[in-house]
Amino acid sequence: MSSTAQSIGAISEQEYLEGEKLSEIKHEYIDGFVYAMAGASRRHSAIAVNIAASLRSAARKTSCTVYSSDVKVRVRETKSYYYPDVVVGCDVDDVDDYYLEKPCLIVEVLSESTQKRDRSEKLLSYMNIPTLKAYILVEQNKQEVELFYRKEDGEWWVESFVGLDAVLKLPCPEMELTLAEIYEDISF
Repeated sequence: MSSTAQSIGAISEQEYLEGEKLSEIKHEYIDGFVYAMAGASRRHSAIAVNIAASLRSAARKTSCTVYSSDVKVRVRETKSYYYPDVVVGCDVDDVDDYYLEKPCLIVEVLSESTQKRDRSEKLLSYMNIPTLKAYILVEQNKQEVELFYRKEDGEWWVESFVGLDAVLKLPCPEMELTLAEIYEDISF
């Protein structure tokens, strides 16, 4: 998903949340400003579905739930709400029906219009979520993935993966995810 360059205007978080329930289009909220979201390409969507399906399979019989791009993530520290392409939540105390505050894994499929925000603003914002263990950035025009992960000491690290044989070890749900699974049925 990408956001338009224009803001709809400054509003409160509560006004945003109430308006979003009625809106036919999705909006992201960043410190009082609301941004309309553009649609994604079929390739973008297919990659996100591949990832969600693999995560869902691994999450069975755990407390984790996998959500698609229709569930928001709230970052309290930056007063932001984002719609990631895929998000995993395992905290049963995360009880709002429309957003997660305690996700453990977030995935963004990159596009030309979103990659700058996904690599900067969103990355820095998501790092403020205490429960987040990993943030994955997935290229859609080449077989390349970046995994940002929080180590036990709280420090963030990044690894890059290239080629269909590459394997990511994910902390939430605990699993291995191959680039072959991510890019299944995707032609380059």
